[in-house]
Amino acid sequence: MRTKHGIFLLIALFLVFPFSEASSFEGPLQVKNLYPIFLHTGRPYTEKAAAENSMSYSLSHSSTYTVKESAEWVINLDMEITELNFRYRRIISDLFEFDLDIPVLIFSSGFMDGFLDGYHDTFGFADYGRSKRPHNEFLYEVKRDGVLIVKGKSGTGFGDIRLALKSPLVSSEDFNLSIKGDIDIPVGSAEKGYGNGSVDTGVSVMLDKRISGSTMTYWNFGAVFPGDLKGYETVELKNFLYGGAAIETMLDKNLSFLIQLSGQSDIYPETGVAAVDGRAYLIAFGGRYYKGKRSFEFSLTEDLNTTGAPDFIINLTYKLLL
Repeated sequence: MRTKHGIFLLIALFLVFPFSEASSFEGPLQVKNLYPIFLHTGRPYTEKAAAENSMSYSLSHSSTYTVKESAEWVINLDMEITELNFRYRRIISDLFEFDLDIPVLIFSSGFMDGFLDGYHDTFGFADYGRSKRPHNEFLYEVKRDGVLIVKGKSGTGFGDIRLALKSPLVSSEDFNLSIKGDIDIPVGSAEKGYGNGSVDTGVSVMLDKRISGSTMTYWNFGAVFPGDLKGYETVELKNFLYGGAAIETMLDKNLSFLIQLSGQSDIYPETGVAAVDGRAYLIAFGGRYYKGKRSFEFSLTEDLNTTGAPDFIINLTYKLLL
């Protein structure tokens, strides 16, 4: 399988490269799950425990194909999503880190279908039925018992805005431990699929552990308590658990390499559609270039089990320490 081969290759890279000593680490890759119907929830992402003053801009692009029906549900997702996300972090009185996330989402028919068809055919990978639909034709529709819940259209809109407070419990160069609470403000349209129309809350524990002068690990575990999805009809969403782990190693004083794994339990009520009902697992790998107080990050994320995640996510991030 392509995923297993990729994991073995990435581990081999860690063993082969002559890593240098370094002490600057800016945390896991800034990647969120862009699976369309999970935009309804407080989307968690892996982050570091150490507090900081910073602002960043992330540009992510993903492709999703889930066109399935069950006895009760219709889940039609054939689309690409581009997200521009602004993040602001500020330490307050050396006690808390205040976090603000503002996402702007672009739903589109995209341009990747032809490339993905060729990719699947060349390597013999399953295409999940993508070839049965016209290339680059937008489809976003969710129904239960024939009643419309979400009807998305190509366009641009704000996603739900996140506010959070992080409280460091232990802080040092080699070990950091923090707890965090966050709340999502329902700004995005629930009927069009940009949000869920309800307040979401979450709590998490974050840990950073240095394992050598050039390598840092990051560990997250948390729970999200989403409000009801208030689309054309209301759907009660499940509370869910999530976790993430990442490793960052410095290749030289300005360049690091990262691998991270993340997962979350199911969110929707039982739909009978395997791509929605199962747990989501993602693997991301990428690099970060450091230039003074600035950093530039690139990553690629793939779904490990074709459940609850896009086919892939490409992410570019610019970050400035304040």
